[in-house]
Amino acid sequence: MSQFSSSSMQPLSVGNVVTAGARMYSSHLKTYLKLALQAHLWILVPIYGWAKFAAIAGLISRLAFGELVNQPESISNARNYTNSRLWSFFFVALRVSFLIFLAYFGFIIVGAIIATIIGFVLGFLLNTIFGSTGRTIAAILATIIIIVALIFGLVWLYSRLFISEIPLAVEENTNGGQSINRSWNLTQTSIWRIQGIVLIAFIVTFPILALFSYIPQIFLLRLEQGSTAYTIVYLISWILSFAGGILIMPFWQVIKAVVYYDLRTRREGLGLKLRDRDV
Repeated sequence: MSQFSSSSMQPLSVGNVVTAGARMYSSHLKTYLKLALQAHLWILVPIYGWAKFAAIAGLISRLAFGELVNQPESISNARNYTNSRLWSFFFVALRVSFLIFLAYFGFIIVGAIIATIIGFVLGFLLNTIFGSTGRTIAAILATIIIIVALIFGLVWLYSRLFISEIPLAVEENTNGGQSINRSWNLTQTSIWRIQGIVLIAFIVTFPILALFSYIPQIFLLRLEQGSTAYTIVYLISWILSFAGGILIMPFWQVIKAVVYYDLRTRREGLGLKLRDRDV
């Protein structure tokens, strides 16, 4: 019987979601890292390899969800299921990326309009108090408003789409578009919780990101591009970043599975199951 069964799991707090994800990740470390390595090797192949990466990410989440509901599934069976939806996973990832891309420019435009109006009003008011310095202060405040609006808007959208591929990985008779809609519906009352979960999960993974991605980039800044030293350090940096991605990717997919489980528990009750399996 799985130690992460639905009989022992109740609606979780923000911290407990990350804790449960970390426990499951460590308990299946070898399996998840092997799958993550396969996924990252596939990502080197354009289009088809990217679809395989997305499908393997869904595979990890499916395996994790099976553990949560006490219905562990063999890797081969789970892989057959996710491979049958290979291109659906790819188009989910593509659609989500496109939505975030559009939202990025949309939030910038809206933020710029609001900031311009506020900046004009503040510039007029502060100009009467501080003189020409008031316009500078107003410009700084307007810039801050744009940045805050952009960050808040993107984080809000990301929270709504956080589990967009998980229903596709778990629920039978669900296509890519329905999977995204399912994420949108399940997360509508839990945006702040998801943001808290993402923040804590990011803090947990930050040391790996710093060691494998950020710190090597610092060394590159001190070297001349095109030099032998730069090429060697760049290659080492790329390898470390690749390894860091392998370490972190399964953790996030497990966290998504736990979030999906928790949201369904809160909204639909216990007794969840992998819908494509006879129980």
